[in-house]
Amino acid sequence: MAKPFHELRERLLRACIAPRHVRRYLTELADHLADLTAEEERAGRSRADAESAALARLGGMDDLAKAMIGHRQFQSWCVRAPWAMFGLAPLFFLAGAYFVACIYLWFLWQVFLPGMDTPFGHGNPGPIYGFQNICIQAGKFYYTGAPILVGWGIGLMAARQRVKAIWPIGSLVLIAWMGATAQIQASRTAVPDGLGNIRMGFFTPGPSVQDIYGCLIHALMIFSLAVLPYLIWRLQKAHYFSA
Repeated sequence: MAKPFHELRERLLRACIAPRHVRRYLTELADHLADLTAEEERAGRSRADAESAALARLGGMDDLAKAMIGHRQFQSWCVRAPWAMFGLAPLFFLAGAYFVACIYLWFLWQVFLPGMDTPFGHGNPGPIYGFQNICIQAGKFYYTGAPILVGWGIGLMAARQRVKAIWPIGSLVLIAWMGATAQIQASRTAVPDGLGNIRMGFFTPGPSVQDIYGCLIHALMIFSLAVLPYLIWRLQKAHYFSA
């Protein structure tokens, strides 16, 4: 009995029905099928015959799918407004992640370098396993990995929603370029008007050809790492349906 519902689940997801509605619908169908099976068994049928009769009474896959497909209220926002879910939302999420990174940088600045004009470029941060160095390296790791983590989230959402590949791929391109061109400034004298003397900029590479080339290479690296889980999922699904 699991296989028909699995096929129905895939059909509904490919039709862009929101996963929460799919789960609820399949749960209701499973409960109804169990009741029908029990009713057929009470009528004297064997377990296997009762299951077959219950499935027949429940309806074919086309009828069960039509009960959900075509109703806009069951469609996910990835279909209703893909430009927002894969265009604006990822950039807002990444901007929020960078905002957290700025707060963390400000905190480290106040704790470890309170008298310095800038937290950057002050030599040895201490022993490699010292608390100061661990905190600084953790901040660098988070800052570097933020666009990749956001990209993984977009890929997961696209996989769950069975969205056309053009939307997540385009979204990952935007994320990669935003991450590659992200620039952070922190200085009490050079950034007097910034929030906590910290300011960030996006989407604008440096003026030189070398800066542009470096941003392109960086964006390609981010994109390659961010898209990898989504590509693996696509390959697994293609292998499953071809088997």
